[in-house]
Amino acid sequence: MSQFKKTDGKIYTKTATALSPDTLYWKKLGVPTLVKEFGAIDYIDFSPVEPYLFAVTASVRVQIYNPITKLVVKNITKFQEAAHGGSFRKDGNLLVAGDELGKVRLFDVTTRTILRFFEGHKAPVHRTFFTADGHHLASFSDDRTVGYWDIATENHVHTFTGHEDYIRAGCTSPISPNIILSGGYDRKIRMYDTRIKDTVMTVEHGQPVESLVFLPSGGIFISAGGTSVNVYDALTGGRQLAQLSQHHKTVTCLQLASDGKRLLSGSLDRHVKVYDIATYQVVHTINSSNAILSLGISKNDETLVTGMVDGLIAIYRREGDHRDEPTNRSRKNRQKDIFEGVDQQVEEFRYERIEGHDRMLRKYEYKKALDSVMIMSVRGKWPEKTVALIKELIRRKGLRRALEDRNAGFLVTFISFIRRYIGDYRFTPTLIDASNILLDVYEDTFEQFAGTTAGKAFVELAEKLRTEEQLVQECLNLQGTLDMLSIAADTAEPESEDDASKPYDASKKAKTHTVISVD
Repeated sequence: MSQFKKTDGKIYTKTATALSPDTLYWKKLGVPTLVKEFGAIDYIDFSPVEPYLFAVTASVRVQIYNPITKLVVKNITKFQEAAHGGSFRKDGNLLVAGDELGKVRLFDVTTRTILRFFEGHKAPVHRTFFTADGHHLASFSDDRTVGYWDIATENHVHTFTGHEDYIRAGCTSPISPNIILSGGYDRKIRMYDTRIKDTVMTVEHGQPVESLVFLPSGGIFISAGGTSVNVYDALTGGRQLAQLSQHHKTVTCLQLASDGKRLLSGSLDRHVKVYDIATYQVVHTINSSNAILSLGISKNDETLVTGMVDGLIAIYRREGDHRDEPTNRSRKNRQKDIFEGVDQQVEEFRYERIEGHDRMLRKYEYKKALDSVMIMSVRGKWPEKTVALIKELIRRKGLRRALEDRNAGFLVTFISFIRRYIGDYRFTPTLIDASNILLDVYEDTFEQFAGTTAGKAFVELAEKLRTEEQLVQECLNLQGTLDMLSIAADTAEPESEDDASKPYDASKKAKTHTVISVD
């Protein structure tokens, strides 16, 4: 006697998503550790040198954390009002921060003492950065000015003007100590040269600018404002190279990772997007528990920190390679060692368990088999098992018999299952056939269900089928339109003979490369 063939539910399992190297890389950051601060997280900055401490600016203090222990190792509290934009110098020895009173303070990281105190702004200073040579500071204030300071002499060198609203974003060139970039709520980005003490370039972002960052080459800068992230070429007068629209709420912060090969953007929509700088495509998304105001990442990508509006910081620490190495040998490998050298090994016989609905199919009890997969624990958790059995009953021409003489409760459950999953591409063909058989079985007895829950379920099923039919028709119309456009594009002729003879100029054809996606 041939062995009974079990119902195959695997044919309905979803296709596994191929994980890209970037996804695997960033998923190793693991589950974050949450730490509560004293207020909304204004700014996060990592020290460029080991052990890559990071400074969190929140409320009236700047706290410096150890990324390994996730504990505060330094606490700078010498602010009368809210502190803003604490950032490290490239040697990690100094830290500069602004405050709500318009003052700029320079600290020694080791001793936490104030080394320099700069006054001159008339409104809060939200961002402060060292220049590339480490000898000067740039401060960005709500008084619509950018301050340029000399650290050695504690003197104010120059004030750059031109913005018509608050300046909440800025950065300095990573290669030139003379280039400063500022972004304002007047939707403009201005580039200043400290040698001529004037504006050398102005770019329109289109929305209030929240964050700015230079690529390591210094020739390209990126701005965030509104829901878009724009990429500009500084060497060609600020020509826009790309616009990335991957967030659906305001983008608040930008950071570079992987030696400038990846860009991270944080947003009020609770997402951190990771972009490939070469293609400007999103390669990974990190979800957060609340709206993100700031983010920072260590130079070696080992630690990622996000700061949220509720005062929480999430510290992601990359899992070590030791986790990928097995600590204990598996039972199978130990057995392999035991039997190594033996001429023949007899496999252990294991009884193959047959599920309940398959046992009923062997006995041709189709109604009981259908009942066994229509219980909530099966149809809710493993709908593919339910659909696999329905398909097997259709193949055996036994679904009609399984549906006959059913009470109203079963019919409501069966119809609800069809309505819920008929839109799933895996189940659609089978459930359409099941719907037709169900309607055929009860075609002559619809009157007895009038006004009952079963009657309402049949009406809802009809509406669902009409909706699916309309959706399919709209998709077919869209496909036809796209086919016509494709054919028209393939057969289009040049406008003139002169145009046909000219070589193709990619720079004139597409001056702006735009990447738009909807989450």
